[in-house]
Amino acid sequence: MTETITRKRTMMGADSRPSLPKYIKLRHDPGRGRWVILAPERVFNPDDTAVAVLKLCDGTRTVADIAASLAAEYSAPVDEISADITAMLQDLSDKGVVTA
Repeated sequence: MTETITRKRTMMGADSRPSLPKYIKLRHDPGRGRWVILAPERVFNPDDTAVAVLKLCDGTRTVADIAASLAAEYSAPVDEISADITAMLQDLSDKGVVTA
């Protein structure tokens, strides 16, 4: 008898409080001069935008808080930033890199 295990998909939204699970590490690789996400049996190479977002994913800030912070820092429209980071966080959540 085979059991089917279904994983519940986390949906990212403005009120989600994203964080990195304990087994996922965001580290700077000084030898290569870039950031990497270390996951079990996987390594991700985030771009500078993803790094800026992931540094703010502490489980206390909401996606809306993160978007507002980055909009102020980069003088950009908050609704555009919010849409972009929500999509990015959803993709990373689907890959198991971010939880909410």
